[in-house]
This record gives sequence, C-alpha cells and structure tokens, in this order.
Amino acid sequence: MKPCVFCDIVSGSVPAEIVWRDKDAIAFLDSRPLFPGHLLLIPTEHIGTLADLPAAQVGPLFQTVQKLGNAVERALGAEGTFVGINNRVSQSVPHLHIHVVPRRKGDGLKGFFWPRRGYDSNDHLRETADKIRREL
Repeated sequence: MKPCVFCDIVSGSVPAEIVWRDKDAIAFLDSRPLFPGHLLLIPTEHIGTLADLPAAQVGPLFQTVQKLGNAVERALGAEGTFVGINNRVSQSVPHLHIHVVPRRKGDGLKGFFWPRRGYDSNDHLRETADKIRREL
C-alpha cells in the first residue's frame, strides 16, 4: 500500500490542526479549506471509501459528523454547513474523509458546485430508478 497522508496524520508523523479525536476517528482542519473552519473527519483505521466502512462504524461516524457540524456553526457563527464525501472520483486522498464546511448565505458556494445534468425523458428517469432498485 502507498503511503497515506491521512494515516500519517493519525500516527502524528504529519502535523495537522486536530480539533477532535477518539479511538475510531479524528477531525482536523483541512489544509486547503473552502472557508476557515472547513474540517475533515476520518476513521483512524485506513478505510478507502464509504462503501468499505464496516456497518457498525457508520452510525458512530455520522453522529460525530452531526456533533462537528453543530460545533462549527456555533463556534464560527455559521448559518449552516455543507457535508460531503467523494468516493474514488475526486477523492484527493484515498482514505475515507468527510468534509464539514461552514456555510453562510451569499458565501459564493453554489449548491453542488458542478453542472447538473437532467434525464433525457421520463422513461430515462424511470429506467435509472429501476436499475438502482434492482441493485438494492
């Protein structure tokens, strides 16, 4: 396995501004934030994507996301937060990480900051839903 900068942050061999930690996860300020207070929450164990996260860890990890989001809002006077995860595509570090970003009306961040592509037709919409339902 290639070296992982997030595993190095967990071990303490790479410095980071840690704001919260327990035995299973750690939260620190993103070194390239969208806005000041932009946090990354990662499992302390190397886990590549959300799909790889054991089911028993999903609830506790997202309870921490909830706690961090509330703390960021209160600490920074933010009006809300954006919470996001990339899995493989656009995942700059191949270690599961959840972004918690403070938001304010008029901050310049536009929704899902990428172009939206609709369905070609109602049939296309239904076919897409059917494919997903079959996989579920």
